[in-house]
Amino acid sequence: MAAVAGLVALVTGAVVGLAAPAAADGDGETHRIYATREGLVGKHTANGHKITKRDHFVALPSRRALSAKGSGAYSVRVCRADSTRCEYAPVWDVGPWNTTDDYWSATRHAARGLPKGTPQASAAYRLGYNGGKDLFGRKVTNPAGIDLADGTYWDGLGLRKNAWIDVTYLWQGSARTGTVVTDGRALNVRTGPSSTKARAGLAANTARVPLLCSVRGQWVTGSRGTTNLWYRIGARNWVSDAYLNTGTGAAVAPAC
Repeated sequence: MAAVAGLVALVTGAVVGLAAPAAADGDGETHRIYATREGLVGKHTANGHKITKRDHFVALPSRRALSAKGSGAYSVRVCRADSTRCEYAPVWDVGPWNTTDDYWSATRHAARGLPKGTPQASAAYRLGYNGGKDLFGRKVTNPAGIDLADGTYWDGLGLRKNAWIDVTYLWQGSARTGTVVTDGRALNVRTGPSSTKARAGLAANTARVPLLCSVRGQWVTGSRGTTNLWYRIGARNWVSDAYLNTGTGAAVAPAC
C-alpha cells in the first residue's frame, strides 16, 4: 500500500502543469493529457466509421465513452495548452494503448490505484507503472491518453507534433447541450457572437456542445435556418444556433 500511495503522489506531482483544472461552467472536468495523431485514413473506427482525410473525431482508451456511429453523445473539448485554440469533437474510436482505461471516471475499471485524470499509459511511460507496460503487456513508448483524427489534430488545434492538451469530457457536465449540424464540414467557433470575430477553433459535425449562455448577435443562415441567436460553449468560444440542434429555435440557456 505504501508503494501505491507513493506512486499516486508522484503521478499527481511529478510534472508541473499536469494537475486537472477545475470544471468550468458545468461543462465537465478538464485534464491535461498527452495527445497523438491517429491517422489510419481508410480504416474503420471502433464504432464503424470509415476514417476520411482531415477527419474530425477523437479516440479514448475505453468503450465506456464511445459514441455510436454518426452520434456525438460522448464528445470532448480539446484545447492546446499553449494557446486558446480548441476543437469540439465526438469520441468515435477506442485507444490509444488501452481499451478499458476510463481514467476520467471516479469509478475507473482499470488501473484503480491511479488518480482520476491520469491515463494508465501515461503513468507507465513516465513512472514505470505496471512495469512500464500497457494493460496488454506492451512496452509503452509515449504517455498518450487520447488520439486525435487528422482534421482535429492539424486543422482544429493546428498541431504539427504530439503535445499535451487540455481535454474536457463534456458528457460529465450539467449544462444543457446542443448538437452541431453541418454538411459534414467542421464549424468555425468564434471568439464572439459574430462571424466577423476571430476564429477560436472548430466544432465537428455531430459534436454535442455545452450551451453555457446565450445572446443575440449577428444574423446567420445555416443548416438549421436563419437566426441571430448565439451560444457561448466555452471560454471565448461561440457558435450560432443556425448550426445547432437544440430541439427548439428559442434560447435554451440563460442570457450571458
